[in-house]
Amino acid sequence: LKSAQNPDPVIPSLPRCCPHRRRGLASAGDMATGRPVVTVYNCENPGEKASTLPMPQALLSPLRPDLVRYIHTNVSKNKRQPISVGAKVGYETAAESWGTGRAVARVPRAPGGGTHRSGQGAFGNMCRGGGMFSPTKTWRRWHRRVNVTQKRHAVASALAASSLPPLVMARGHRIGQVAELPLVVSDSLESQTKTKQAVEILKKIGCTEELQRVIDSKKVRAGKGKMRNRRYTMRRGPLVVYNEDNGIVRAMRNIPGVETACVTRLNLLKVAPGGTLGRFVIWTEGAFKKLNEIYGSMKSGAPMKKGYHLLRAQMENADIARIINSTEVQSVLRPKLEAPKRFALKRNALKNKEVMEKLNPAFAEVKAERRQSATAEKRKAREAASKAHNKKHKRGEETFYKKLMTAFEAKAKEGDAKDAESVEAEED
Repeated sequence: LKSAQNPDPVIPSLPRCCPHRRRGLASAGDMATGRPVVTVYNCENPGEKASTLPMPQALLSPLRPDLVRYIHTNVSKNKRQPISVGAKVGYETAAESWGTGRAVARVPRAPGGGTHRSGQGAFGNMCRGGGMFSPTKTWRRWHRRVNVTQKRHAVASALAASSLPPLVMARGHRIGQVAELPLVVSDSLESQTKTKQAVEILKKIGCTEELQRVIDSKKVRAGKGKMRNRRYTMRRGPLVVYNEDNGIVRAMRNIPGVETACVTRLNLLKVAPGGTLGRFVIWTEGAFKKLNEIYGSMKSGAPMKKGYHLLRAQMENADIARIINSTEVQSVLRPKLEAPKRFALKRNALKNKEVMEKLNPAFAEVKAERRQSATAEKRKAREAASKAHNKKHKRGEETFYKKLMTAFEAKAKEGDAKDAESVEAEED
């Protein structure tokens, strides 16, 4: 696998200047992801390869989705028109509060009688037909100033993403029939003036599925926008980038989803709609050649953009695992620190029940038997002591209660004898 043309045996199917090597992507399928030489296809006969062109450095620039989203957000604000509510809206009623004492809120109320409107709340933002809270003004800061260099970086990053099939497919484009990305066709495409011819060419180069996807996506917009001259929504199709307009704009303008752009006036709103990378871009040969003239290379500046240099990647190789595990890095690292050995804390089996049960599984049963025998012996001793105490201190007739009861019994007998004598005397 290792050769002079491919000295690196790790990914033999990818050339050294493939953008995936610089971005840490190692997938290589039938459709090439990026190559030092790009094929130019004849638009009349896509099976015929007209020529080859070197890959522009702009299409190898690093991907910056954060920068693209930020620039898209700000640039898209610059086409807004001022809008606000009228100054008197909600306050055109001679409403007054009824004051206190009528068991209603003190909000101003519409005057008059004989209609539902009379007595209704007015002016307040909580009232129907009242003024809005913090009403919008036409002098709001609608537009945003965007740094020119950042805009150029964002466009270059979006163009680089358009040459990567995974990102283009992730955005929803159907490019299964496309020969390769970036897709470059001959300059004869720029001279097409008929829409029918343009559609045939797009289908020949593999855009049939993409065009059908756009047509099937046309739906009525949800919400109020359908009343405001934007009734339908539709997905975005391919973007055709040309160098000279010899009729291509007129030919492409009526194809659903297809947009055109001049290579010297590339707009981020078209190259990355919605701030999402991966638009399907079709280049003409002249436009593709001009990318090096516009953006230059990493070493030279941009000839057509004064003071501009392409954005450099923060890392030449984004494969962190490969860098860390390389021989150069591993050779200068300190050896791995091993954790100190930890020993379990020794516990005394005579004091710890769990340890004793591990050593002697019958310990719990023996202990329970000992406890039962000890309690039985204690109960017998307690009963014997109680009997001895009763025998010594509680001797039948000599108890206090029995002595007390004997005194009452003597008096009771004397009373009974007197009663008997009285009864006998009465009978006599």
